[in-house]
Amino acid sequence: MGNRLTQIATRTGDDGTTGLGDNTRVSKSSGRPHAMGDVDELNSHIGLLLCESMPQDVRDLLIDIQHQLFNLGGELSMPGYELLKDDALLQLDNALAHYNAQLPRLQEFILPAGTRAAAQAHVCRTVARRAERQVVALEQAEAMRAAPRQYLNRLSDLLFVLARVLNRIDGGDDVYWKSERLARTQSE
Repeated sequence: MGNRLTQIATRTGDDGTTGLGDNTRVSKSSGRPHAMGDVDELNSHIGLLLCESMPQDVRDLLIDIQHQLFNLGGELSMPGYELLKDDALLQLDNALAHYNAQLPRLQEFILPAGTRAAAQAHVCRTVARRAERQVVALEQAEAMRAAPRQYLNRLSDLLFVLARVLNRIDGGDDVYWKSERLARTQSE
């Protein structure tokens, strides 16, 4: 692993390149920094979500996910290095099963709305999808393990489920899209 930063303003990126964890430099516009940036943005949005009121088990899960995203970002910054472990994906699968079992079946598409916590979870979900797309694009250019892509895919699903959970705190509910089909079903 490369040296840890002891100062932030190094000026080494002034030429449009960034340093990877293996001490190589690449253009800031290349795929790897894009994927790393999207994962970092996702982690920041989860940090913002953690400012909201939520059950302690959801909070603990999100904090652990932040650590796993840091591992994922580290793995992206060091080509060929493995930091994201298999148990991280298993944790998401278990959380998906646990929280989804508590929810009613969806009647229709839902809007990214409701409580502020739920809306922020939806923002996290969309950033996770973007990060996943960037990792897929990177995979098409370079050989990579499947774990980063799989983790982001599963995490975006979990964030959707957690948004639904967060909307139900204090008796709330999903905000359904007002489709013609749903309107017909409710009027019958």
